[in-house]
Amino acid sequence: MQSAGDSVEYSENEVLAEATDRPDVMDVSEEEEKTRFEKIKKRTDGFCKGLSVGVWVRSMIYHWKSYSEAISALAGYMNLSWAEKYHILEVDSRKDRLELMENAMYELMEIFRVSEEAETAQKNSNEKLYRESAIKKQIEFLQQQLDEMHPENISDVRRFEKKIQESGMNQEARREAEKVLNRMKQEGKDSHEYGMLYDYLDFVTSLSWKTEEMKEIDLKEAEEILDEDHYGLKKVKERIIQQLAVMALNKKQSGSILLFVGAPGTGKTSIGQSIARALHREYVRISLGGIRDEAEIRGHRRTYIGAMPGRIMEGMKRSKAQNPVMVLDEVDKLAKDYGGDPASALLEVLDPEQNNSFTDHYMNAPYDLSNVLFVCTANSTDSIPEPLLNRMEVISFPGYTAVEKFHIARKHLLPKAMKNMGIKAQNLKVSDDAIRRIIEEYTAESGVRGLKKQIDVLCRYAAVKLVKGEQKSITVSEKRVPEFLGNRGIHHEKILADPIPGVVTGMAWTSAGGEILFIETSFTKGSGKVQITGQLGDVMKESAQIAITLVKSLYPESVEMFEKNDLHIHVPAGAVPKDGPSAGVTLVTALASLVTGKAAPCDIAMTGEVSLRGTVMPIGGLPEKLMAAQRAGVKRVFIPYENVDDLEEWLMR
Repeated sequence: MQSAGDSVEYSENEVLAEATDRPDVMDVSEEEEKTRFEKIKKRTDGFCKGLSVGVWVRSMIYHWKSYSEAISALAGYMNLSWAEKYHILEVDSRKDRLELMENAMYELMEIFRVSEEAETAQKNSNEKLYRESAIKKQIEFLQQQLDEMHPENISDVRRFEKKIQESGMNQEARREAEKVLNRMKQEGKDSHEYGMLYDYLDFVTSLSWKTEEMKEIDLKEAEEILDEDHYGLKKVKERIIQQLAVMALNKKQSGSILLFVGAPGTGKTSIGQSIARALHREYVRISLGGIRDEAEIRGHRRTYIGAMPGRIMEGMKRSKAQNPVMVLDEVDKLAKDYGGDPASALLEVLDPEQNNSFTDHYMNAPYDLSNVLFVCTANSTDSIPEPLLNRMEVISFPGYTAVEKFHIARKHLLPKAMKNMGIKAQNLKVSDDAIRRIIEEYTAESGVRGLKKQIDVLCRYAAVKLVKGEQKSITVSEKRVPEFLGNRGIHHEKILADPIPGVVTGMAWTSAGGEILFIETSFTKGSGKVQITGQLGDVMKESAQIAITLVKSLYPESVEMFEKNDLHIHVPAGAVPKDGPSAGVTLVTALASLVTGKAAPCDIAMTGEVSLRGTVMPIGGLPEKLMAAQRAGVKRVFIPYENVDDLEEWLMR
């Protein structure tokens, strides 16, 4: 080793320094050094046998004569820093230098060995994966060939694998389906869980997962379809057309949640079918009447025996579409018990902010309901929870007038009934007067459901005559209606022939339509007791008490009459339950007529809620009440001032 002196010169291309030789410390014998060199040479040679470049390296090792040559040859491969390399050179002890060199060479061999092992392991692992992949592809190809040759033998697993792959379901749903499929593979057909797993996969793969393109909305065509399918309902049709127009402008599959409210048979459900036809979309109806369990909406968890999806997802499966028109029938009939609140579960379904990821408990995966056009129906909004009602836009379906019922029967009900019974037009003719008689004497409803039943009965009776050959052509006149339908089945109240003090005609709304009713009052000798009969509800009884108090205040001189006599208030028919506040003004008028002895004219009727201050407040069901009054022969009707708009709307029909 040479040591540099103090004189060092630096130039642009070189460094000049004075140096002197520093001798090694010879602390190891030549024999020992030779033995150690031969040992490491042999070890290195043995190590290189397993290397891919072993032949070349071993040839180089064979020509090594000393440690210096060995280190010089391997220096470039050693994992040594410049400082470590310089340290080997600067060591004076020969023995120490040999040890440092040996350690460096052994370290190099270990690095090579570890790298080789890692590479081999990686190679083996890759080869295993490549082999597995190749085998799978081969099996898949062979299985495909067999499936094509024998399609009847395709296994459930194979079929579901294909259906999952082609379904287009989202990542979460796909993950859940594949998990169930793997379990199905493991369990085998003999497992008691196989059927449950099969049903789940069959359900999720039967759903439509792919978003369908929105079709162009033709408003003119939609108007024609609505007019073709339904007579009247002008306001309802206008609102539906507005909804479709907004959807067309926004390029959205759905819009506001519409709630159709009206009496049975007014066309609430069937108009949903017309909307679906106008939009060229699938139609599905779900009945919610009587549902008490939240699981009927959200589905049952698969941990339960007999688990099933909820009615919403079951409806989506039936529709085989991702954007159907879904009619939720009778949302006012939802009930609440220990099984949860189905109305609350319905909130998520109808909320456009949440239903894009609706999760049915049975599916355990989100499904997008945002493209579904929901239409709800109800007979009344009274029993619908406020949070649910706020998510829907209420559209009232008024009861049909006699004129509208006539046109519906002539244009829709009769032709449809004849077609269903196989009766040709030339074989059965029903006169206009006959249809009007059926409407007036055989039905009592706001809708046309009962009218349809009566026309069906008429057509069935005619069918019997035609088949027996009694008549080749049948004409049903007004006089012949009882022959086909029997004696008059419906009794409608008519106005009184003579006015009676204490008796006044009122009007009532029922689920079957409107009816007039009589408020009858009478004094008898007694001690001021009040008796109320006619199966009146609590609200109507309260209206009677208010009416008594109000009449006493209006006629102070009559207070003694109430104290010295018993008052009896009766509302026939006694077998029919009655309730509601709208008879308030009729009760007041009847009592005023009783105490003054002045009879109210027979041809007037009235409706309205009365407060203790004498204020007449608005009521509901005015169209049905007016139709009942008209049918009974009433000439004049008294209604609350705030119901004038309802009257004008009814008169425009």
